[in-house]
Amino acid sequence: MTGALSGRAILLTGGGSGIGRAVALAYAGQGATVTLLERSADNAEQLRRADDRLRVLVGDATDPSVVEEAVAAAAEPTGQLDNLTCTVGVFDFYASLKELSADDLPRAAEEVWRVNVLSVLIAARAAYPRLRASRGSVTLTLSESAFHPVGGGVLYGSAKWALRGVVAHLAKDFAPEVRVNGVAPGGTTGTRFGGLRSLGQTRTADQVEGRDERIAASNLLGVTPRPEDHTAAYVYLADPVAARVVTGVVVPTDGGRRM
Repeated sequence: MTGALSGRAILLTGGGSGIGRAVALAYAGQGATVTLLERSADNAEQLRRADDRLRVLVGDATDPSVVEEAVAAAAEPTGQLDNLTCTVGVFDFYASLKELSADDLPRAAEEVWRVNVLSVLIAARAAYPRLRASRGSVTLTLSESAFHPVGGGVLYGSAKWALRGVVAHLAKDFAPEVRVNGVAPGGTTGTRFGGLRSLGQTRTADQVEGRDERIAASNLLGVTPRPEDHTAAYVYLADPVAARVVTGVVVPTDGGRRM
């Protein structure tokens, strides 16, 4: 298949639903060989049925040994890896520091940091040697919460702000061989990323009542984005030709945040 990413090998962490799933399908549609690391076995099976071009592994993106295996698998059979895209995330359902107990706070903060930030560092470290060899790229998933105090509570928001720093520092650290960028989606319908297990949050983001309407009212375009609306930004950043001179950049896809 021909496309902007034809012949490229990509590893995507997460991708079982929502934006990550849409990005994986968009990459495959542009000709890339896409390997996903997904924690949920059920989501993994749904992905396999959705598109037989996707290679789906089940595992925890916060486990360094699992990620190392995923990097090696994504590079088979040639040893080449061209892009790492990180879409793993956990939501805090607007948790307020005023309402967290002294026991809950450390557990919740550790979970948010481990899943939303540490998983990215683990994957980037593991993928770097192969990305360096191919002069590839890293694409991280941020959020409008990385720029504004919206779209989540202080735990989720501060983790996404941390990822802004990761984009900037990692772009410098990995230069000149590897480009590092991010996409910052706004609120999106149909996203099923889960809450904090440490706080017993069992809902997924799509189960928040009135969320779609609030999203549309919060941006300048008056739209409620779908997962597919963000994929062009990811495809562009992963394209070594179109984005050859782009690094250290975060592309907002939020409909124009209305402060």
